Amino acid sequence: MTQDVLVEERGLAAPEPIETINHWIGGASLAELPAQTQDVFNPAIGHVIAKVARGGTTEVDRAVQAAKVAFPAWRDASLMARENVMFAFRELVYRHREEMARLITRDHGKTYPDALGEVLRGLETIDFACSVPALMGGMITPNVSTNVDAYTIRQPLGVVAAITPFNFPAMVPMWIYPIAVATGNAVVWKPSSHTPGATRLQAELWKEAGLPDGIFNVVYGGREAVEAILEHPDIAALQFVGSTAVGRHVYETGTKNGKRVGAYTGAKNHMVVLPDADMELAADSAVSAGFGSAGERCMAIATVVAVGEAGDRLIQLIVERIGRLKVGPGMEPGVDMGPIYASEHRASIIRWIEKGVAEGATLVHDGRPFRHPEYPDGFYLGVTLFDHVTPEMEIYREEIFGPVLTVVRVATYDEALRLVNSHHYANGTAIFTNDGGAARRYQMECQTPMIGINVPIPVPYGHFSFGGDRDSAFGALKMRGQDGVRFFTKLKEVTSRWPDPSLRGLNLGFPRTT
Repeated sequence: MTQDVLVEERGLAAPEPIETINHWIGGASLAELPAQTQDVFNPAIGHVIAKVARGGTTEVDRAVQAAKVAFPAWRDASLMARENVMFAFRELVYRHREEMARLITRDHGKTYPDALGEVLRGLETIDFACSVPALMGGMITPNVSTNVDAYTIRQPLGVVAAITPFNFPAMVPMWIYPIAVATGNAVVWKPSSHTPGATRLQAELWKEAGLPDGIFNVVYGGREAVEAILEHPDIAALQFVGSTAVGRHVYETGTKNGKRVGAYTGAKNHMVVLPDADMELAADSAVSAGFGSAGERCMAIATVVAVGEAGDRLIQLIVERIGRLKVGPGMEPGVDMGPIYASEHRASIIRWIEKGVAEGATLVHDGRPFRHPEYPDGFYLGVTLFDHVTPEMEIYREEIFGPVLTVVRVATYDEALRLVNSHHYANGTAIFTNDGGAARRYQMECQTPMIGINVPIPVPYGHFSFGGDRDSAFGALKMRGQDGVRFFTKLKEVTSRWPDPSLRGLNLGFPRTT
């Protein structure tokens, strides 16, 4: 049976005619055809399934102007009015969770259960945003001086932006825009052009929830759109998620232009396995966290640090599990790992594997030869396992962002801790052990901010903050949680005295509180 027949039978074919997904500005998809477009691929079959608009300075400015017009009324809306919209949006996202997951799988390639989990993790932060009115209160101190009161007011910033990556087209933006909207801002979102299906659905659901036109805008595009956001004088703040190189540029350029910027960037997450750990659990966790979503997660486990005698036992168990993995289209039942999201990224991962071989790492399992027998045009890659990797190797130091798991062997806990704390990335980490004292030492001594204890992907609950240190984040505040509220608001300090005839008269001295 040919690939074309399989594609048609299994519902992987593109709609006819191929649609163009346009920018969403002022509460609607633009009616006029975009001047430039980009192909959207279904990576499971390697075929173009849609086209997406590619905007730049003009489109960003148009979105900002729509946001500026809409902002004052949204800022002045009652907390209850904003909260009602948030609850309606939350309900709509939940109701459409399966549809959104299917769109994510179609555009990105991750398995459907993985995509559905992404949507549900995004919903956690929407839940938090529904409670934001309770966090918008200020402080008041009466009688700081005679008949003088002092208090603070928390207000939105104005027009804010989000720049988000391909690998989480729902969850990551849902970690940003719900808090921005709930605190009273207007949003311009520049998502990845590789995964526009779920993006458009999110915009449509905001409209259905009753969000005023212009408060939520979407501009697709590449570098020109990013630069336009960084330079636009009417954008007060932005949050970015992506690579470290781009994130550093976003942070430096945005702050230079007077914006508040949070950039959450690359990672090289370590999983430390002590000899006393449950090795079956550790092996399951290493394979799941290393190869889930084809390793295209900023919280993926990229490096297992095997302490002492743990290495030999763990490698054997990991190899057994690798042999049982099924790679294929993400919508097919029983598939463990889908394709790589883009052909050029697949080629990049292969170059990293070649580099690891050249650097002298032991290639235990090679994913390069894998080809899907039914979908030869798909962007598939098998899983790769390297053993005896050393800290001097580039495959250890840098982020590969693919299904490549590396194992580093050390003699002691202290040596493992030094590796984790000396790496230039510091996003997430995990330790596997049955020793409570060792686990407590790790959580206190490890300098990586998100830590799992026998949990391989320690993504905090949606009401908590998220973010790394060192080269994994730039900016003073984390994403989500109360840090997210602080990021998207500003404080005003008010000192108030109501007229009292007995207090009239000139006084040229410095105001005192006594």
